[in-house]
Amino acid sequence: MSAYKRVVLKLSGEALAGGKGFGIDAETVQRIALQIKSAYETGVEIAIIVGGGNIWRGKTASEMGMERSSADYMGMLATVMNALALQNALEACGIQTRTQTSIHMNQIAEPYIRRRAIRHLEKGRIVIFGGGTGNPYFSTDTTAALRAAEINADAILMAKNGVDGVYNDDPRYNPKATKYDELTYLEVLNQGLQVMDSTAASLCMDNDIELLVFNMNESGNIKKAVAGEQIGTIVKGR
Repeated sequence: MSAYKRVVLKLSGEALAGGKGFGIDAETVQRIALQIKSAYETGVEIAIIVGGGNIWRGKTASEMGMERSSADYMGMLATVMNALALQNALEACGIQTRTQTSIHMNQIAEPYIRRRAIRHLEKGRIVIFGGGTGNPYFSTDTTAALRAAEINADAILMAKNGVDGVYNDDPRYNPKATKYDELTYLEVLNQGLQVMDSTAASLCMDNDIELLVFNMNESGNIKKAVAGEQIGTIVKGR
């Protein structure tokens, strides 16, 4: 059984690339879809935010000397491509989905409408939000926090690619890094921990949205996350 009624699952774009590091790997997306299906079958309502770093990154834009707003809009389009790939994989698993975008592109997805999104969730559909917030200078972390507040989600499940929680340093480079089991949002902000950007953390704190950071590369972890198992780091409160 799920510990939550409704959650926002935040996936990085890099997670869809698998071992390739770039683009969309079909087998990886299928594995992720099967994990989401397993979680969905517990009865939880799931909305998904997916990043676009596997297709377009700010570093590339910087190297090209591109203006920030244009680069951010390109990143938003990348998230829509990932959303459509994930939608196709989920529907191949027999799950009804809807993709909504904050930038209108009516031929391929619904425009984001809060009440319609909530209605889809109530009908048992998984809703995938593409296009970020629709505005430059805001990350997909902030999008996850904003949509979670708008649809009254109980928690954000932040599925990390190969990292099993929040540490005081990067565990990939510092073997002595310490993992946190639980944090408050003020601790995240004051210590500058790289959980999510400060705008997203503040939005979660102000709206009392719980955050669970966990490793999505371990099979079954998304289902464990919705069941409320302690598999990573929980961030909540002030």
